[in-house]
Amino acid sequence: MTAADTATSPSDPPDQAERVILTKDPDSHIARITISNPAKKNAMAPEDCELMGRYLDDIADDDTIKVVIVRGEGGVFTTGVDLNRAYGWYATPGDERRPSQRRRLAVDRKGQRMFHDFIGFPKATIVQVESYALGLGLELALSADLAVVSRQAKLGMPAARFLGPVLGNVALFMHRLGPVVARDLMLTGRMATGAEFESAKLFTRFVDEEDVAAETEALAVQVAKMPADGIAIAKEAYRLVEASSALGLEESTAYLFHSYGTNLRFEPDEFNFVKERAKSGTSDAFRKRDEHYGAGTAQ
Repeated sequence: MTAADTATSPSDPPDQAERVILTKDPDSHIARITISNPAKKNAMAPEDCELMGRYLDDIADDDTIKVVIVRGEGGVFTTGVDLNRAYGWYATPGDERRPSQRRRLAVDRKGQRMFHDFIGFPKATIVQVESYALGLGLELALSADLAVVSRQAKLGMPAARFLGPVLGNVALFMHRLGPVVARDLMLTGRMATGAEFESAKLFTRFVDEEDVAAETEALAVQVAKMPADGIAIAKEAYRLVEASSALGLEESTAYLFHSYGTNLRFEPDEFNFVKERAKSGTSDAFRKRDEHYGAGTAQ
């Protein structure tokens, strides 16, 4: 591969720029966005998602790029939101009151914008899923045109076990996974393996963990041989056809459902992760969550 052009925004703090990295290779017509927070299994903070959105804007405007790969560093895609940051998302500086619904809606509308734009992105998108695709990682995998998934990878929305079973882009989950699988993952909060989805062909390629990166690169090279105009026209056609289906609701329902669905009152016999985390710390809260829910069904 020829020398790649690395793009980072000079206004971004150094540690933030290092957590999401963009490289572009105009000769191969392939860009790569790498989530790089290995100490936390590539968990993402809100500013990381914002930076990824800016990188996607950069790629969309670059006429030399046809394909973008989204991947994680160190053989892990992403475990989703950085929970050490998650509970400050709705806070208003200087206001200690419970966040208002208008504040929650404003934050979630902004947070979901990147995922909506990724669904209708004008270049071909490929997600490389190794080890984990949890929370927003699952959303990215489902939003991409193509996804190469490890049979051993764990996928799901485990945050449903402490934020409730209305998380993320419900319209996207129902459309791409189907109502049976979507309800299973949301109502149980369990993590499924990639192998569970192979027979239903819910993702583009299924390979063993050690082959995911090579298969992703080969797929990107193959797609990049298509004419640039053909890819652009195809992406518009796909977007318009999907917008006429249930997926057409995803832009407005995603932030509405997330904002209301995570604003829960917990009864005395229900597990309250936020309360336990504040009292005992994140690790102990996860332990108590697992004790509360148990192993679940045989699957």
